[in-house]
Amino acid sequence: MPQIDVNQLNQAKANVTLTQELLTKAIEKANSDPTLAQEAIKQASNEISSALTAVTQVQKTSQADSLE
Repeated sequence: MPQIDVNQLNQAKANVTLTQELLTKAIEKANSDPTLAQEAIKQASNEISSALTAVTQVQKTSQADSLE
């Protein structure tokens, strides 16, 4: 039976939550402070990458476990 790393999934969830907050900030600041909006977008992109990495690791581990 494949094991799923819940800690990794919780980390991905936290990354996604932070991404949502950063994108909301970017939307709010888009007109008043474009520089701040761009920085929030950049940070959101990094969080998305981190979330994807965590989910991919869980998926690969789960697939490897199911092959054993």
